[in-house]
Amino acid sequence: MTRHRQASVQVAATPERLFAHLDDQTRLAAHMARPSMMMGGGRMTYDFDAGRGQVVGSHIRMGGRAFGLGLFVDEVVTERAPPRRKVWRTVGRPRLIIIGDYEMGFETTPIRGGAGLRVWIDYDPAPRGPGRLVPGLADAYARWCVERMAGDARRAFGPVSASAG
Repeated sequence: MTRHRQASVQVAATPERLFAHLDDQTRLAAHMARPSMMMGGGRMTYDFDAGRGQVVGSHIRMGGRAFGLGLFVDEVVTERAPPRRKVWRTVGRPRLIIIGDYEMGFETTPIRGGAGLRVWIDYDPAPRGPGRLVPGLADAYARWCVERMAGDARRAFGPVSASAG
């Protein structure tokens, strides 16, 4: 992967609670299931295998539409070490518009009053279409994605109290 984006936040939850929350892909990637400008008014739906994306080797498939075009991506969980780290990556040939192959993950760390969260993505722009022609679109989309994941976690648990620091 040629590009990297990440977002970090601190939340008022233990690493265990935070990991359990984020280990549910429908919560972690809720921003993909809601229509938005970044999704061209479209959205994605999930299809899980028996592992529901919560065991190494488990597949998470997403399909949907963005900007009127059909999308599909198959992800596989490659690392899962509760409550510290989870990693997944694309397999096969993603049918996406802006971003091509990617590896994503999150890490939690204990901090006073809660947990630190880092969400990251290593990615290539899509091999054809707007993502290839304008790589800055892939950068903006990747930034939006990780910032949404981190921000959604912060909204779910609240920020670490100033008195905790």
